[in-house]
Order: sequence, then C-alpha cells, then structure tokens
Amino acid sequence: MPEEKSDALSRMTAEHMARPFPPGFRGLDIEGQDMVLLDADAYGYAMGVLDGPLSEQHRAGLMRMAAVLEKVLSAIEDDYATMYYTHVRDLVALAAEVEMSRAK
Repeated sequence: MPEEKSDALSRMTAEHMARPFPPGFRGLDIEGQDMVLLDADAYGYAMGVLDGPLSEQHRAGLMRMAAVLEKVLSAIEDDYATMYYTHVRDLVALAAEVEMSRAK
C-alpha cells in the first residue's frame, strides 16, 4: 500500500507541474500567505517525501502546511485558483499520508 501511495504522489506532482499557475496570483497575499511561495513550498515538501523520509522539522512543516492550505482555500474567490489550490492541498495531504506511513 505505501508504494501505491508513493506512485500516486509521484503522478500528482507531475500533474501539478503541468497545470498553469492561476492568473493574477503572482505576488498575491491571501491570509498572510504569498501564493507563489505556498505553491512552491507544497511542491517542495511533496518532492522531499518522494526522496525519502523527512526530518522531524520538515515533517512538522508539512503538517502545518495542510492547515494553512485549508485556511487559504476558504478565502480564494477565483474558480480556477480554487481548483488549483485544492489540488495543492490534496498533494500535501497525500504527501503527509506517505510520510506518516513510513513512521509506523
């Protein structure tokens, strides 16, 4: 099962990179979060999980990112950006699942 989730995470990261970034969201700050940095950090965490176990500090950051994405998603009013950042949230959630399955 963990290998299947890792494969799914790999596919999701590829899908994410193929999606265009939401127009108008470069330089935009929502709920105190720079939307470009949020996107880049989420991708970075997902890639870190794919590369091997995260450090305790990075694991904690991944968990915080999930909460931040929930907060930001509720404040986005653009349909495409909502879809885009929902995918980012799902990417982070799957990365957290893969990472936590390693800890067991």
